[in-house]
Amino acid sequence: MHSKLRSIGFILVGAVAGILISLNFQAIAERATRSSLPIEELRAFTEVFGAIKTNYVEPVEDKKLITEAINGMLAGLDPHSAYLDAEAFKELQVGTQGQFGGLGIEVGMEDGFVKVVSPIEDTPAFKAGIKPNDLIIKLDDTPVKGMSLNDAVKKMRGKPNTQITLTISRKGEPAPIVVTLTRAVIRVQSVKSKLLEPGYAWIRVSQFQEATADNLVKHIDTLFKQGPVKGLVLDLRNDPGGLLHGAVAISAAFLPVKSLIVSTDGRAEDARKKFYATPGDYARRGEDILRNLPAAAKTVPMVVLVNGGSASASEIVAGALQDHKRAKVMGTQTFGKGSVQTIMPLGNNTAIKLTTARYFTPSGRSIQALGVTPDIMVEDPSDTATRVREADLQRHLENNKAAVSKGEAPRARPAPGGAPGEQMKPVELGSKDDFQLAQAIAFLKGEPVKATQATVAQSKPATKTD
Repeated sequence: MHSKLRSIGFILVGAVAGILISLNFQAIAERATRSSLPIEELRAFTEVFGAIKTNYVEPVEDKKLITEAINGMLAGLDPHSAYLDAEAFKELQVGTQGQFGGLGIEVGMEDGFVKVVSPIEDTPAFKAGIKPNDLIIKLDDTPVKGMSLNDAVKKMRGKPNTQITLTISRKGEPAPIVVTLTRAVIRVQSVKSKLLEPGYAWIRVSQFQEATADNLVKHIDTLFKQGPVKGLVLDLRNDPGGLLHGAVAISAAFLPVKSLIVSTDGRAEDARKKFYATPGDYARRGEDILRNLPAAAKTVPMVVLVNGGSASASEIVAGALQDHKRAKVMGTQTFGKGSVQTIMPLGNNTAIKLTTARYFTPSGRSIQALGVTPDIMVEDPSDTATRVREADLQRHLENNKAAVSKGEAPRARPAPGGAPGEQMKPVELGSKDDFQLAQAIAFLKGEPVKATQATVAQSKPATKTD
């Protein structure tokens, strides 16, 4: 039996090497020319493969074994690298366009369960009261434990007007919560805006998609046509990120031309780049999408609102505007995802999402596992959930330029007039009850800013942003 497995092993060593090259793993192929293949490790892999093929209780297809091996390789690297099968790859492409069918939940995986990162605004999940950090333990009658994240997402997505029942475990609740949701076409409106009062505008970016920069230009143009804008709030709270060029474009909308926005550094030559506020770095169709912006957009006093749900691309924008002293960053510590993922198609309608670089703010800061620290700390009194940040994730990349400390979970704060520990209903961002937004407007007016609903952070009027 052992000699049979060794025979199978040597055959599969050659097969695996051929697969790696045929799937266009250029970096692996180049490295193989400089050093020998890890024969002993590949032999162990192929012996396990052969043992499963010969002895597993039920027949297993080669495709499934190879796919699961690829899944394991990538999942073992960091929380953001992953294998995308044909369906997952298609969903990723559709998602960046801002429209898909499903429930409207940003999810991750924790202890074998699907964990809600954030419900997307104006979706079935958001309207049903799904909250960040909820653990989805059952989809219809199927337990989630042991299910891959891709499989769970596939099950949650589906045709509009069809239903799915979620069983949720929520911290502080004595029993699981069961809720039935009706799937819908999820159209993520990545940019919203309104004039809060004469002269003071609010623009919210909820996700960085292909059309985000174009939509931002339209919203800014509309706001500035309504009269002189004295102050602008760019709201990036609970924005999980998205496309890198979208972050470059949004930053460029408010910065002088040719300003450095972000740099990336990785092992491969094409992972070492600098991105500037120039059309060559943010234009995707050969046209300057920012050419029609009102000139005042680059000088209007600004506040950028962030919180623990602000990640990746939104942290790039906040870091760039903070480093260039273009805006004051207000709110709470951001998520801390300072790594770049590259989508590498494999030629068979699948792809891998691979972490290829770290990104750095214009001053050279890496926010990986640290986040962006606001210039002015202002808590959200309605946000009593325990925030999970990048530094809390297993196998997260370390920050090589600074000491990494995990962010503290926000303390549970009582509602006004309520008992300690009493849960408050999350407020709608941009509403009259939005405490952090009210403090941003106060700052722009030169009025005192409250760090919490009960205390005043500044006894003297604040100076307007540069």
